[in-house]
Amino acid sequence: MRHRAAGRQFGRNSGHRKALLRNLTVALVEHERLETTVARAKELRRVADRLVSWGKEGTLHARRMAQSVLGQHGLVVKLFNDIAPRLGDRPGGYTRIIKTRRRVGDGAPMALIELVCANPPAPRRRRAPSGEEAARAAEPEQAGQQQAKAGKQA
Repeated sequence: MRHRAAGRQFGRNSGHRKALLRNLTVALVEHERLETTVARAKELRRVADRLVSWGKEGTLHARRMAQSVLGQHGLVVKLFNDIAPRLGDRPGGYTRIIKTRRRVGDGAPMALIELVCANPPAPRRRRAPSGEEAARAAEPEQAGQQQAKAGKQA
């Protein structure tokens, strides 16, 4: 029986499991979103939310704790100076898990996990350029074609 035994084992020993979660955490802090399996995302959420809480705390001890998890000074700086201030007024729940698809190879349920503060750029609609904009857009292309022709002749 596994009464009150928290956390998933993922069929790995403790060192391998710790390395897996550390790598996922580093990728999440670095890219602010990633796609993984639902089980891994749910387990990663526990680690990532704790990291952001340390970032909001901002003490030296919290920095050292985050450094022990992330292992890279640049990511600790990003966490404390960039990510944590964006989530300053939020009382918790710093990650979002969105179930996406089933993986082709084994049918595992996949999910997108992202920091709530991650504002991905909205897809831009392309509109038909007006006459002036079309002319301006064509100018660099014409200049590049002229340079290419000159390079071939030389």
